Amino acid sequence: MSSTIRLATEHDADQIRAIYAPFCDDSSPTSFEIQAPDVDEMRRRVAKTLAQHPWLVCDRDGETLGFVYAGTHRERAAYAWSVDVSVYVRDGLRRSGIGRALYTSLFQALRLQGYYNAFAGITLPNPGSVGLHEALGFEPVGTYRNVGYKGGRWHDVAWWRLPLLDPAPAPAPPIALPAARLLDGWESALASGMPWLRV
Repeated sequence: MSSTIRLATEHDADQIRAIYAPFCDDSSPTSFEIQAPDVDEMRRRVAKTLAQHPWLVCDRDGETLGFVYAGTHRERAAYAWSVDVSVYVRDGLRRSGIGRALYTSLFQALRLQGYYNAFAGITLPNPGSVGLHEALGFEPVGTYRNVGYKGGRWHDVAWWRLPLLDPAPAPAPPIALPAARLLDGWESALASGMPWLRV
């Protein structure tokens, strides 16, 4: 069996949903969604993301082991160089390098596109996620106290920032994903996380 990191397609929606759906249950505050999206909705989300940002999967012979994606940080124009990022790994496969591998490839792709900052929100407590993000160089920037109510209680969400590029005085607009895929270095960016995989 061999694993690879590649761009997601709409055909991955079913397996992506299967990984994500448990985090929508009342027992998990990881996601603030309270009802898991159906396959059609997940397919729509993948397609919408890929119009601008990367959505990557770790694939092992047709089985999706985990996924990672970037999205708009905020809608106003001055935020265009920043993204929010999320990673999810199939149950039973955490701590096998999948999350680190996916993030490594994602960050290289985002740099190639011209993004300067990545932000990640983590519902507390979640020492595993905090450990992963800090190991990758994220630094805490603040906590929203009691910002979400799920599963019968209030939850804090802490935010972390990873600088992707040094600030430039006049940054060019980020390159949309379809154009970025044609750049020299795109395949190398996707492959950059592969050394971290242990599956």
